[in-house]
Amino acid sequence: MNKPAASPIHPLVLMQVESRLSEEQKAIQTVVREFAAKELKPNIATWYEDGQLPARDLAKALGGIGVLGMHLQNYGCAGTDAMSYGLACLELEAVDSGLRSLVSVQGSLAMFAIYKFGSEAQKQEWLPKLASAEVMAAVAVTEPDYGSDVANLTTMAVKGTNEEGVEGYIINGVKTWCTFAARANVLMLLARTDPDRSKTHRGLSLFIVPKPLGDAHGFMFKQPGGGKMEGRPIDTIGYRGMHSYEIAIENWFVPADHLIGEESGLGKGFYYQMSGFENGRLQTAARAVGVMQASYESAVEYANNRKAFGHNIAEYQLTQVKLGRMAVITQASRQFSYAVAKLMGKGQGQMEASMVKAYVCKAAEWVSREAMQIHGGFGYAEEYSVSRLFVDARVLSIFEGADETLCLKVIARRLVEESNAK
Repeated sequence: MNKPAASPIHPLVLMQVESRLSEEQKAIQTVVREFAAKELKPNIATWYEDGQLPARDLAKALGGIGVLGMHLQNYGCAGTDAMSYGLACLELEAVDSGLRSLVSVQGSLAMFAIYKFGSEAQKQEWLPKLASAEVMAAVAVTEPDYGSDVANLTTMAVKGTNEEGVEGYIINGVKTWCTFAARANVLMLLARTDPDRSKTHRGLSLFIVPKPLGDAHGFMFKQPGGGKMEGRPIDTIGYRGMHSYEIAIENWFVPADHLIGEESGLGKGFYYQMSGFENGRLQTAARAVGVMQASYESAVEYANNRKAFGHNIAEYQLTQVKLGRMAVITQASRQFSYAVAKLMGKGQGQMEASMVKAYVCKAAEWVSREAMQIHGGFGYAEEYSVSRLFVDARVLSIFEGADETLCLKVIARRLVEESNAK
């Protein structure tokens, strides 16, 4: 009599990954994992089907457990390390990409620039509100004609005054891929403050741009002085519910003290924002590991319950080979991400963050595809989570710098520069 096939050993057990974490890191991972299992996972299918995330409520809940800006010190932030931040992103991504995006947009792309380059007054004013989700942020960098070519952005910010005589900047331009923009209180907006376009990235500055709250769909707001901001949602094949927007901005006034770094920040916005993107690339890699983890677990569960020709498909060698390769790649990606997180915790690893992002995100596409393949036709059905994981994995190679741009403009360039310096 044939014995039933044993479940494949989970790669986390095989590699004893969690034993290498500190007690604090384990505790943080447990808190986020339990929060995700209790508060998020039961609702994901409904949110996905409806195309709606209760973003502001979720942001406040995530702020309540301390994960917004958790790697930053003081100003209402938890003060953990890059590894802990990555673990939190991994656990959230394993449940849903939109939820994790909320954390990294707020923590890496918005809060980090203020934390590192803002004036003390700006830190005191904005960081506690962002950490608690009293204020929710969106990032407005990309433009319809300029994606990775950030240095050539055309949105202009010109010095001027509002109808009350307050000095500041008047902004005109169009931004796109502004995630959660309708539900945000502020935009972290990169604009050209020097009209001389030959200065490229040296003419850009970064602003905190307050805006009214909208709903999950299109919005249009006006300022008393005639400024206008209009946003339309961008329909996407995945990441349903988080909504990214294209925003047209006309004569929108921002007070002078909303320039990051104030007067000393003029022309430095590119560097300020890119530092946030470098920080965010590690978190994107962690997201990819989360997708792989969820894909692997779904594939194992399905393989142990799906019968074909009288046997669970987990008993067939072809399935076992697929699961084995998925486990190997997932663990290699996890270890790579952990190693880079340790480097970044020491203030190093900027190039390595680009490397791990480029590799791990591509790996996530393959692992989620194999999980889908194990599910057969049901892998294409929305009732199974692997269909969502597969679609969400695809965009990871584009977010936070497309693979091609990272390999050419960041990784290869730095390697050549370092080689020539020797």
